[in-house]
Amino acid sequence: MDDRPKRADARRNEKNLLDAAAAVFVAAGVEAPIRDIATRAGVGTATIYRHFPTRADLIVAVYRHQVEALAEAGPTLLATSPSAHAALARWIDLFVDFLVTKLGLAAVLQSDDPCFDPLHSYFLERLGPVCTRLLDAAAAAGEIRPGQDAFELMRGIGGLCAGAGNSPRYDARRLVALLVAGLKG
Repeated sequence: MDDRPKRADARRNEKNLLDAAAAVFVAAGVEAPIRDIATRAGVGTATIYRHFPTRADLIVAVYRHQVEALAEAGPTLLATSPSAHAALARWIDLFVDFLVTKLGLAAVLQSDDPCFDPLHSYFLERLGPVCTRLLDAAAAAGEIRPGQDAFELMRGIGGLCAGAGNSPRYDARRLVALLVAGLKG
């Protein structure tokens, strides 16, 4: 296996491809034709297969890419938001977007394919500390009650997002906003 770092243009191309795949998966499901992803990314299907030999490889890469983007957003939001609470609220918005996308991948992620087994642990390992940092910053600023548990909050948000099912009247984002407002106590 080649352990050399990828060139900047190769990393950019892979990011573009993963962003395109994520958008297609959200719109058409994980069984969408690879040619649809290639068209959206502006590449040929051979390019996708060169990077990701199987659909499962692509799904895992999309999931990890989205987790990484969410993990990187936390510190950036803390540095650029008007308050720690604003950073937390915006990060939770991004988390909800991620969960809605992930729910589209749920059938695949819950399959018997062992390649998907480590993804939940990866998700918790990467996002738990980011959420903890945001909660701690908001608590230190006196904007929320101290002692909030990141895992509990993420699990609660996940439950609210999963509760929608196919109901058009269910607004997970509104319910999550109520949960976040409740952190102020």
